[in-house]
Amino acid sequence: MAAQFKVLSEAEGECVSVERPNGKSSLLLICEHASRLLPERYGTLGLSDEALESHIAWDPGALAVARGISEALDAPLIYQRFSRLIYDCNRPPESTGAMPEKSEVYEIPGNAHLSAEERLARTEALYIPFHDAIRALIRDRKARGQETVIATVHSFTPVYHGKTRAVEIGILHDEDSRFADSVLNAASSGSPLYKIERNEPYGPADGVTHTLILHGLSNGLRNVMIEVRNDLISDEDGQGVVADYLTGLLQKSLDA
Repeated sequence: MAAQFKVLSEAEGECVSVERPNGKSSLLLICEHASRLLPERYGTLGLSDEALESHIAWDPGALAVARGISEALDAPLIYQRFSRLIYDCNRPPESTGAMPEKSEVYEIPGNAHLSAEERLARTEALYIPFHDAIRALIRDRKARGQETVIATVHSFTPVYHGKTRAVEIGILHDEDSRFADSVLNAASSGSPLYKIERNEPYGPADGVTHTLILHGLSNGLRNVMIEVRNDLISDEDGQGVVADYLTGLLQKSLDA
C-alpha cells in the first residue's frame, strides 16, 4: 500500500487485541467498538473533543463489561483497538456506515469524499485483520475440539435523535435465534434486574448483525449480540454490576 494511504504506523502496533485466547469457556466475546483511539495520521478527523468522546466514536463501557464477563467465565475476548470512526468493524466494506461521513448529528470532515484507495487502505488495515483474527481463533478452537458460541458486546445511548430509550439491555439476533432465545429465557426466569427486550434498540434491519452473520451464521455457531444502555455502565460500579448480571445469564444459557 502506498505510503500516503498507510493507516497505522509501526509504533501503533496491531489493530486487534486478543485476551484469553486459550480460555476454557465455549463463549467467544467480541467487542468491535471498544476504543475511541484514532490513528495518529488522521488527527481528530475535524471533530470536537465532545464528538470524539461521544458514542459516535466508540461504545462507552462495552470493553469493560466484556472484560468482566471474560474474566468470570475464562472466555476469550477479541476487540478492535481503534475507533469505529476510522472503520466500523461491524459493517462490511461496501456499507456507507463502515466509514461514515455523518454519525447522528455530527458531520465527520475526515471521512468526507474518501477515495477508493483510502477506503481500501482502511479496510485492509482494520477490517480484514480484525475478522481474520476471529476466524483464526474459531479455527483453533475447532481444532482443539472446543465448541464456540459467539457473543458481541455493545452499548447504546439513552437518547437517540431526541427520543428516549426505555430499554436497558437489548438481546439481538439475526436469523439464528437459538442462543438469544436461551438468554431471554434465562432473563425471564427470575426477577429481572433490567428492562430487557429482543432486537432493541436495533435489529437486523438496521444492519447491526454483520459480525454475527460473518462468524456465527456462516459457521452454524450459536450467537448473540448484547446491547447495554451506556448510562448504566458509565463507571466501574455500573460496569461490574452489569458484567456480573450478564455473566449469570450467559452461563445459564450455555448450560441450558
